[in-house]
Amino acid sequence: MGKMEDRIDGRNANQLRPLACSRNLLHRAHGSARWSQGNTIVLAAVYGPKAGTKKGENPEKASFEVIWKPKTGQIGKQEREYEMILKRTLQSICLLNVHPNTTTSIIVQVVGDDGSLLPCAINASCAALVDAGIPMKNLAVAISCGLMEEGSIILDLTKSEEEKLKAFAYLVFPNSPLTVIPKVPLSKEQPIEQGIITSVTRGAMPVSGYFDCMNRGVAACAAISEFLRRSLQKQSSDDTSRAA
Repeated sequence: MGKMEDRIDGRNANQLRPLACSRNLLHRAHGSARWSQGNTIVLAAVYGPKAGTKKGENPEKASFEVIWKPKTGQIGKQEREYEMILKRTLQSICLLNVHPNTTTSIIVQVVGDDGSLLPCAINASCAALVDAGIPMKNLAVAISCGLMEEGSIILDLTKSEEEKLKAFAYLVFPNSPLTVIPKVPLSKEQPIEQGIITSVTRGAMPVSGYFDCMNRGVAACAAISEFLRRSLQKQSSDDTSRAA
């Protein structure tokens, strides 16, 4: 286990940075969410579904496009990779047969980057899809796990930690929308809350270290899922009270 002094910001090995989520921020978007983990902040906006799919997409299913906007400068190789990973992740959690021959666009704007940027963007995008009412079979819950030199695991990495660690992983786990969204349209197959949606590793990580990250990540994502559930339910009750 990492000690308190192992981390610059004073957190222990399992401690996440403060989480915050707000939705329905952009009035022209069909859905939006701002998600922050400490000083890493991402704003995600959903537009669509719009009729038609782009060349190369299956017109018998709904398709997604992800546009990544860095805080400053031009989009580079890593951002293109993030776009691809995010697209695959979102396609795997959405019900693609509900709106066939449509395209839904997700614009990801980086507001602040202090590490764990891709997990933060996945969490923001998932909340924005919920806000837009896109039919989903699972929610995606993402976390970063780092492997220390002595073999211990730390969670929710800052930028300085990512730069120092020999290996780390971004992990995305499924979570049933039944726990979060009332009256959610579900597929006939009930979602199974196990397994992993997406895994991205950096550096040389032994198999034992990877499985340690998986186990620690599952536990951490349960806490993030609970935060997401409370956040979305609070927003739903606020929307209901405003409508009344």
